[in-house]
Amino acid sequence: MNVNQQPHMASPYGQPQPGYQGYPQPGYGGDNVPSGYPAQYAPYNGPGSAYQQGPPQGYSPYASFPSKTLTTNLVSDLSSSSPLDLGMRGPPTSGAPPVSGAQNYSQFGQGETQNGPPPMVAPPQRPPVSQPYTPAAVNLPGPQPTYGQQYGAPPVSMQQMTNQMASMQVGSTAPSPAGPGYAPQSFPQAPPVSQPPFSTAQVQPGPTQSYGRPLPSTQPSFPRPPLPTSQPSAFPAGPPPTSTPSQLPGVIQPQPPVSQPPPYHSGPPPTSTGFPPRPPFHGMQGLPMTSQGPPMASQGPPMASQGPPMASQGPPMGSQGPPMAQANHILPTQPGMPPGPINTSLSGPPPQPGMQGYPAQQNGAFGQVRGPQPGYTGPYPGQQNYGAPSTAPAPAPAAPKRLDPDSIPSPQASDMPPVQKTRHRIDPDAIPSPIQVIEDDKANKGSEPFTTGVRGQAPPLVTTKFQVKDQGNASPRYIRCTSYNMPCNSDMAKQSQVPLAAVIKPLAPLPPDETPPYLVDHGESGPIRCNRCKAYMCPYMQFIEGGRRFQCGFCSCVTEVPPHYFQHLDHTGKRVDCYDRPELSMGSYEFMTTVDYCKNNKFPQPPAFIFLIDVSYNAVKNGMVGIVCQELKTLLDYLPRENPDVESNIRVGFVTYNKVLHFYNVKASLAQPQMMVVSDVADMFVPLLDGFLVNVSESRVVIESLLDQIPEMFADTRETETVFGPVIQAGLEALKAADCAGKLFVFHSSLPIAEAPGKLKNREDKKLVGTDKEKSLFQPQVSFYNTLAKECVAQGCCVDLFLFPNQYVDVATLGVVPTSTGGSIYKYTYFQAPSDQERFLNDLRRDVQKQMGFDAVMRVRTSTGIRVTDFFGSFFMSNTTDVELAGLDCDKTVTVEFKHDDKLSEETGALMQCAVLYTSCSGQRRLRIHNMAVNCCSQLADLYRNCETDTIINYFAKYAYRSILSSPTKNVRDSLMNQCAQILACYRKNCASPSSAGQLILPECMKLLPVYLNCVLKSDVLQPGADVSLDDRAYLRQLVSTMDVAESHVFFYPRLLPLQKLDVESMTLPMAVRDSEERLSRGGVYLLENGLNIFLWVGVSAQQELLQNIFGTPAFSQIDSNMTSLPALDNPFSKSLREIIESVRAQRSRYMKLMVVKQEDKLELIFKHFLVEDKNNNGGASYVDFLCHMHKEIRQLLS
Repeated sequence: MNVNQQPHMASPYGQPQPGYQGYPQPGYGGDNVPSGYPAQYAPYNGPGSAYQQGPPQGYSPYASFPSKTLTTNLVSDLSSSSPLDLGMRGPPTSGAPPVSGAQNYSQFGQGETQNGPPPMVAPPQRPPVSQPYTPAAVNLPGPQPTYGQQYGAPPVSMQQMTNQMASMQVGSTAPSPAGPGYAPQSFPQAPPVSQPPFSTAQVQPGPTQSYGRPLPSTQPSFPRPPLPTSQPSAFPAGPPPTSTPSQLPGVIQPQPPVSQPPPYHSGPPPTSTGFPPRPPFHGMQGLPMTSQGPPMASQGPPMASQGPPMASQGPPMGSQGPPMAQANHILPTQPGMPPGPINTSLSGPPPQPGMQGYPAQQNGAFGQVRGPQPGYTGPYPGQQNYGAPSTAPAPAPAAPKRLDPDSIPSPQASDMPPVQKTRHRIDPDAIPSPIQVIEDDKANKGSEPFTTGVRGQAPPLVTTKFQVKDQGNASPRYIRCTSYNMPCNSDMAKQSQVPLAAVIKPLAPLPPDETPPYLVDHGESGPIRCNRCKAYMCPYMQFIEGGRRFQCGFCSCVTEVPPHYFQHLDHTGKRVDCYDRPELSMGSYEFMTTVDYCKNNKFPQPPAFIFLIDVSYNAVKNGMVGIVCQELKTLLDYLPRENPDVESNIRVGFVTYNKVLHFYNVKASLAQPQMMVVSDVADMFVPLLDGFLVNVSESRVVIESLLDQIPEMFADTRETETVFGPVIQAGLEALKAADCAGKLFVFHSSLPIAEAPGKLKNREDKKLVGTDKEKSLFQPQVSFYNTLAKECVAQGCCVDLFLFPNQYVDVATLGVVPTSTGGSIYKYTYFQAPSDQERFLNDLRRDVQKQMGFDAVMRVRTSTGIRVTDFFGSFFMSNTTDVELAGLDCDKTVTVEFKHDDKLSEETGALMQCAVLYTSCSGQRRLRIHNMAVNCCSQLADLYRNCETDTIINYFAKYAYRSILSSPTKNVRDSLMNQCAQILACYRKNCASPSSAGQLILPECMKLLPVYLNCVLKSDVLQPGADVSLDDRAYLRQLVSTMDVAESHVFFYPRLLPLQKLDVESMTLPMAVRDSEERLSRGGVYLLENGLNIFLWVGVSAQQELLQNIFGTPAFSQIDSNMTSLPALDNPFSKSLREIIESVRAQRSRYMKLMVVKQEDKLELIFKHFLVEDKNNNGGASYVDFLCHMHKEIRQLLS
């Protein structure tokens, strides 16, 4: 059974009933919500219509879900360079289109046609596995409406669907006169000639806009009644001319090569169809680049000569559903949801001139017919009940006459009875697939090492496992650029709108088979630098005059080489010791620095870690205090160190607090720890110096005694109020007194409402969400924490915050100090020790042990022509060039944006050098240098050929998430969409071959930009559901700001693995499937991970053997959905699965809690939230819809 195309499962619940209110819902960290608490995620109404919530009408919760028995593999991506034809078009090439022109809808109410579950009839067969994909242009029709559109009516009965499909078996019918798949085109799609006419019960006069739109192959919007074979005409009004394919005017119709088997159910391909067979474009994957072959016009005779325009054929459009100008925003027909209102205001003008008509879609491009989908109970209110008895014949079409589509008025949604607002749908298999792109990159670039010696070479994707060989440019693990070919001038950059940015992860961990950066020590004199711009010695410096001077690659200034550094040059002008010196031959390396690089011109002390533990009632009651104290006893043996054989130099200190602070003296000479209470929180000071910060091995006995006593001391506390500002001040003062940098680990549970500096009030106001005032909720309440953060940075005091909230704690304000000091925030909403302890402890262990630098300053220098203008991440800036980080760990990234300040030359390219000065965990002051050279281009095509979409999305997300501090979220979303449309329109206008304006053409390396950008736009931060808390949004906003490209990729487009395809012999992961509900098989088990959560989704029909191997029980009903770890069973499958989960966790910087989700269980609502290709509850568009919307935007820009 192929997992990739599965029926949509109707969700048996619309809005959760009152009884569901508090089912355990994970917050972003997957925390369980005990009943009664507000849920973290909006209830999932099935992948529903855009702006409508409410229980699905016309859906029977008892409907059974017949499993698909006849699925076959669909080509899941555009595997050759085709322009995509999105949207309205005729039937798929070789298939008998599934729906006739006019259909009848019933005048009866909902549910009068059928009650109860649909008959269990085998669903129609899918196309054969061998389906060829001819790169057809994907035609997106004219202006599209935005998302608020509802779906077409579901099938009335499976029997009818099956009967209708009877004539679609491969090879079972003669080709229609119009040629294979060019059945006479009626408005959604004409059936093969052998099908009977359908009449509509109600025909509204009005022009027909018949850009026939293909129907879903798994869920047609318009099921048809059983078809007699005697009637020759597909049109209610008589057959269209059979001599020429009936197509839209002015459109070249791509055709599959005759030699290939047709992709969809069809008759044998004819060899003389009025069209020349259309050759596939070779060598271009997915969407055309500039090299994409001949312009479309050369592919066949223009359609205008091929037959009468569609407007003259078939019944008026009004009787069928929304006018096509609207309909081409194609929404998935999904069960379980009532139709949404048509958003007339967004339906847009009629099609632009010059794009009359759109090619019918061919093999594998957008809009293939999808067969009927099982599991529907019947029509919904407000939707046509196709398949009801036909009541009146349709009027005959007028005589064929040419109509300019522009002259066709677009009837408003209000002109049509609600019954008729139906939708068609583009086939998701025809649009660019993230999985296909990821797999292709693995195949092409995963086998051999990536050598960095070639300037401007784009690295493998973050999803590909590869080895890096440093030959003069920094590894992509340290720096990834949005484009490896920069425009030569600012005009070109403005025209393309492609952001020029680099995501830099200075201390990134490397896999074991790669060498960490070499440490270079130049002794007393320190690193060699350019006299003018102060760039550090690197491979871009050119030695001249026999090696006595060097010319800077960044500013061209000439600098004397110090005598101790002199070396002769060889016959090519290189120093003869070039390959012996990392700074002359490598992209990344470190320098030992001199005292001149240290604060106050003295070498730093080793850093300190201070643990500050909230001991108020909530923190004690939920078990956090006991868990922290118990864990620290062993964790302190694993403090970071550079040499694993030597013990760590880091000293530690302990504070507990509620409304007052308790400091502990744990000096080695004491028999028992001593506690000192500071109740004057308004003027914080540290009551002891000696004995507060100690060496772990010396004071071990006293420390363990303290950690045993803390939980007992506060076991019966009744103090519920806490302070927060004074806690950080206390840690800061302790580090100042010890004259060292360090890190505070704060374990905090509630909103700090006690009287003290930094006191906060509850300002959570859902009424502000979506208004212009919403931005204030992401800004800190008080300025106190900004000032405190500045002081912390000056001292090198980094703050990591572990939150255990049961209600609003104002993460936006509490997070100011951690995010300004390079720290991290961890959030465990509704923390419960049994289920959340494992995640918290793993996060804490990793946070304490990971490599980090303290008191860091980072500067990025660039060659003449560009400069750094903007920075994103967790840091503080006191001037425009230096990024100051009290702490910089191996997970943190800083994203920098470049702008032109002069022209660049194609010969020299553009250079950047990132230098980070930091104190290592052993107390050494070091400089880490990363160098990067990229190409420059004067042709837009070269820019578009060398972009990296994952990095662009990382930049866009950070830019958008920062923008909501100053702009309404709607404006932020609109500007992102606009910039994306401009990027793609510029490519279309300047780089693509001429083709019909109805085609959506995407650059090869950006063809996933729409799907990924849509994931950003509908993320909880920018488009929250009703149940997403403000704290969660603030938390995610801060989390994403420091993510690297690999983390942001899986966060926005989660990885979904079909475990039923796991091969226990090979131990390779099964190939992922796309994030859509229709990819889930009822008989499957899937693993979904997004960097914060792991879900194990179990289909209701999963094989007993599979369940036995995973859970130790063969019965679906006996699986415990509260389990957070899988049982260790003695079978190969169980071992492999547990190893996979561990390896997936090891790849992420945060520990992902496992949640088991049973199909049709209430937790499934949360799981579906991460199926990002589907519509979501918050009004977020599906991938297909968004692509259509993008196409509309691009066309408006081009016209």
